[in-house]
Amino acid sequence: MLMKNTKKPSNLSPAPIEVSHREVKLKLATQYAARTAEAPPRSAFRKWIKAALTHDAEIGLRVVDEAEGHNLNRNFRNRNYATNVLTFIYDNAGPSAQFLAGDIVLCAPVIEREAREQHKNLTAHYAHLTVHGVLHLQGYDHENDVEAAAMEQMEAEILEKLGYENPYRESLGTAEEC
Repeated sequence: MLMKNTKKPSNLSPAPIEVSHREVKLKLATQYAARTAEAPPRSAFRKWIKAALTHDAEIGLRVVDEAEGHNLNRNFRNRNYATNVLTFIYDNAGPSAQFLAGDIVLCAPVIEREAREQHKNLTAHYAHLTVHGVLHLQGYDHENDVEAAAMEQMEAEILEKLGYENPYRESLGTAEEC
């Protein structure tokens, strides 16, 4: 499923994150393409993704090295560097579909470097960026201050429910590069 079509589903709009009366269904394919012993296990990614989902979803999650992260960011976003997380949203489910489809790419060396430099727990940082990618998959963005504040608040609430600290506590509300 990785990197097929990057159109946003037109029938699914961002909705406030709330507790669902039914558990969302998740079909998750996890790929580890980076040589790192520090990437979380598939079960952790599944837990974090499900905590942020409001729709049934089919997601490909790929942990990559810096070269692949750089290549993807250059080819799909026209930015000449590796970034921490990329989200690719697919419109292959059809207009009547009630599920999301897409890929989340996490760049292990960037995430590990950021965690060290920002004095963050590595697992918590992976959880944060996974949740961040899932929110993008659901149509949320941080292109302006209002969107960024809303997205950061949702991330903080989801991460708190998962037992992690607010990742923006020290940064005072500035969106991370993604």
